[in-house]
Amino acid sequence: MDTQRLKDKILQLAIQGKLVEQDKNDEPASALVQRIKEERDKLVKEGKIRKPKKLPPIEEDEKPFEIPEGWEWVRLGNLVEFKIGKTPKRSNADYWDNGEYPWFSISDIEDGEIIYDSKEKISEKAYTDIFKGDISPKGTLIMSFKLSIGKMSILGVDGFHNEAIISIFPICDSEEITKMYLFKIMNGLDILGDSKSAIKGATLNTTSLNNILIPLPPFAEQKRIVEKVDELFALIDELDSNKEDLLEVINLTRNQVLQEAIQGKLVEQNPEDEPASVLLDRIKEERDKLIKEKKIRKPKKLPPIEEEEKPFEIPGSWEWVRLGEVANNHDSKRKPVSVKNRDNLEKIYDYYGATGAIDKVDDFIFDGLYLLIGEDGGNFFNDKDVAFIVQGKFWANNHVHVLDCYSEILTKYIKNVLNSINFGDRELITGIAVPKLNQTNLNNILIPLPPLAEQKRIVKKVDTIMDMLDELESQLTN
Repeated sequence: MDTQRLKDKILQLAIQGKLVEQDKNDEPASALVQRIKEERDKLVKEGKIRKPKKLPPIEEDEKPFEIPEGWEWVRLGNLVEFKIGKTPKRSNADYWDNGEYPWFSISDIEDGEIIYDSKEKISEKAYTDIFKGDISPKGTLIMSFKLSIGKMSILGVDGFHNEAIISIFPICDSEEITKMYLFKIMNGLDILGDSKSAIKGATLNTTSLNNILIPLPPFAEQKRIVEKVDELFALIDELDSNKEDLLEVINLTRNQVLQEAIQGKLVEQNPEDEPASVLLDRIKEERDKLIKEKKIRKPKKLPPIEEEEKPFEIPGSWEWVRLGEVANNHDSKRKPVSVKNRDNLEKIYDYYGATGAIDKVDDFIFDGLYLLIGEDGGNFFNDKDVAFIVQGKFWANNHVHVLDCYSEILTKYIKNVLNSINFGDRELITGIAVPKLNQTNLNNILIPLPPLAEQKRIVKKVDTIMDMLDELESQLTN
């Protein structure tokens, strides 16, 4: 779920007059613009602000979209006064030593937030000599206009800032409604359509700042927009927080399902099931036959399973076995193909590596149902499945182990067992720079083996639950 994209969409609706209803009884924005002009003229006459340069009229082809009746397009310079900051000389220690006044830089700005502290502070001398006591008071709207343009915060304390930041003071805004309206919509400055043509490169200047177009609603509607944006953003933040919690629960549930499955706790045992020991005998007979026919190599003898190795109790009809007893390893058939060589091949058959299919090639090594598990890389230390099933014709490189497990059900069951293992907590992985699951450690992995009939019930139950969790995750993320 892209919550930032959703917030941007809300802001887009807000500045186009589509987020809240218009009220024909609202005083039009033109009256507010007139009051702002009168207030500015008064402040100029009283010598409190400088007389501004006349800004160019707004042409029709500048307006990026239609706005409702009662709104006005205005230039930022006709709506606010702004102050550019300063940086005291770094070479003068008197300006920085024993600093007590917050001095904000772009790195201090937390976009869309109120900020209370700065990484650096200036001294009383800098306060007097450089800034002449002209401090931006608590509640001031500030915006970066160099390097990272358009980042906006509100000062939570009285403070100063550098020349890459401006303090913005809306004129005629005793209730601070226009300030909060600007704070909301300018925080998403990039959605102001063609009005961003005022912004060139990675910086703004006083001319382009003054010329930025602002869609200005009536004063009463500004208030409704601010309240609605706050309400919707709060809901989105709550939804996003809940989403992360739910995704974590889904992941934990997957792990719990696999743990219960391999411990005989997911489905009931049936005393009439043929025990796993009989299945093991059949697998041994099949293996001996394949060895005799020279279809597989005779495997190395595996060590007996000691009691202290067994991580948990299993039902009486189950058996503890090593993976090498119930799976044939075909790693000797693997063959890597370089990227350069693959580029010249016809793309027909999947080419598998440690994490899955990474390319296609024009030939295949394997044909049938196989269980693959990565041999090296970081896939052992994340939440993704390490083992996966491949069926049909494919090629595999030397970064993935290739196994067959005698039957489709046994293959699916062993896949679940391998994906239940936290390889990061086991001594199965060797290597530091490149973690590796070698063939010896792979073959020695303990498998809690149920009767074949119970394996079928387990696989079916796991598939049903995992499909449901996948669907829920998809709904949350998409």
